[in-house]
Amino acid sequence: MRNKSPEAKHHRLIYLLSVAQRRLQRWMAAQPSSEVTPAQAGLLFILGKQDGVLMGEAGAALDMGPAGISGLVDRTASARLVERRADREDGRAWRVWLTPKGRTVLAQAKTDATAVNAALTEGFTSAEIDIVARWLTSIQDKFPRDPISDPTRDPED
Repeated sequence: MRNKSPEAKHHRLIYLLSVAQRRLQRWMAAQPSSEVTPAQAGLLFILGKQDGVLMGEAGAALDMGPAGISGLVDRTASARLVERRADREDGRAWRVWLTPKGRTVLAQAKTDATAVNAALTEGFTSAEIDIVARWLTSIQDKFPRDPISDPTRDPED
């Protein structure tokens, strides 16, 4: 169902979404309490839910390809927040584990995320935030990471 109302043409959603994402990323990275980048915090959140995930699983959860997750894990390991260990069953695969320092930084990142989410939702009702969340989630369905696997894609395109 497409929104064909005349007002929808004037929202400049691509621009607004892009600027909002950049400003939020920059603001978060500039916070004095932040020891990690937003991407590193994302990795820590994943490991906080399930420590020892495969690198590919972490990459998929963060919408990153193999090169991206490898670089992120390298940078996060250099900061001594995670460590990479070979998988016991598949020597070619690597699992990522939180370090004690990583657990401490994760706790701070959770506190920071709670504050940022409070600022992001300030002035909006729960129902409005539900709609925003639904819209943002729908973008992932409409524009999949791998367009080739998109079932709605016309193979002739």
